[in-house]
Amino acid sequence: MSVMTSIHRGLIVSCQALASEPLFGSEIMARMAIAAKQAKAVGIRANTVTDIQAIQQVVALPIIGIIKRDYPGSKVYITATAREVDALAACHVPIIAMDATTQPRPKQSLAQLVAYTRDKYPDVLLMADTSTLEEAINAEHLGFDFIGTTLRGYTDYTRGQNIADHDFAYLRDVLNTVHTPVIAEGNIDTPEKAKLVLSLGAYSVVVGGAITRPQQIAERFVKQIETLKQEA
Repeated sequence: MSVMTSIHRGLIVSCQALASEPLFGSEIMARMAIAAKQAKAVGIRANTVTDIQAIQQVVALPIIGIIKRDYPGSKVYITATAREVDALAACHVPIIAMDATTQPRPKQSLAQLVAYTRDKYPDVLLMADTSTLEEAINAEHLGFDFIGTTLRGYTDYTRGQNIADHDFAYLRDVLNTVHTPVIAEGNIDTPEKAKLVLSLGAYSVVVGGAITRPQQIAERFVKQIETLKQEA
């Protein structure tokens, strides 16, 4: 079964944790991946070589690989340069995701990075992490294999926006405009939303924090409970 076929209309679990979070660590992310597999997820999204390698040792699910790295003067930090592409390709991940927004980039342009990757690693599938319809259109023009809604609400010009706003209007616009498979991702925090985006036509759905970040999940509960104090 091809990677594209295996992830179609399924759940991809993003197994990531920041250094500041309690579950940070490759061994823990690998266990998260095992839990995702047992729940019948069809793929994993993972950050860093160490996490990816740890996950590959325990599950055989397709991995969307990324490397987050900050560069001075740039707001692009998801697989931003050839350096990250080379490291991910060495891990033999079938899909590499990269920031495809219009934010200031380090070194190469997005078109140059895509061309570099295609030339050096022709068998690797590419996923564009976008935040606007225009970025999705540009990603399709550049030949990405998947277009993700990953960064909606995370770029300066989409700050405060959510993929679910106005009955998923942004996702609907992307689906109605591009022909490239669209992977819905970004603040999809309930099973109902995951089901809905697939019913709208998303190729796959990625869920992260709502599954793998218990600190965030607990904070949501606490926030709701604390409203009782305000109502008293």
